[in-house]
Amino acid sequence: MSGRHRQPTTTGRTIAKFALTSAVIGGGATLAFAGGGNAGAATDAEWDQVASCESGNNWAINTGNGYQGGLQFSPSTWTGHGGGEFAPSADQATREQQIAVAERVLASQGPGAWPTCGTGLSGATPRNAPAAAPNLEVPALPELPDLSAQTDEIANQLKAAINDPAIHALIDQANAAGDLDAGQIAFFNQYKDILPLP
Repeated sequence: MSGRHRQPTTTGRTIAKFALTSAVIGGGATLAFAGGGNAGAATDAEWDQVASCESGNNWAINTGNGYQGGLQFSPSTWTGHGGGEFAPSADQATREQQIAVAERVLASQGPGAWPTCGTGLSGATPRNAPAAAPNLEVPALPELPDLSAQTDEIANQLKAAINDPAIHALIDQANAAGDLDAGQIAFFNQYKDILPLP
């Protein structure tokens, strides 16, 4: 034995530098390194990516496969994580309400709750989503009156005008004279389909 100390490793030097830097900064670096604060919180964009993968970004989807909403909650997961405070099922809740429940699921189960689509999720962030909007009662529309009698009356007046002897007399005079001006011809062509011709 030579009595010499072992040469410090690069890992040991790195840890020492980190400790010194942390002490100088006041501990802030250790908090950031350890994941303190919300630096690792799941963002809305991350939840949108999960919803895109799970449901094609359809937050109101219910295909009958046992999972509902944009993040495809099972009914037991939805109610077990407080979703019932917002809506009876996830597909009836808003996007924000579904994300609030998803944050609770993420905190208790981790991203494995969405084994395929949740791999990009960071840490959970407790959220308060707005409460469900109350169901508004829409008043019934008043009954509309039966307009068929008025429609029939208008049709009868039109028929009477078409069958007016004065119109027929004008047509007969024009035919007898043989000289029709452009206005008469245009009038005839415009109404010939509804005129009763002999």
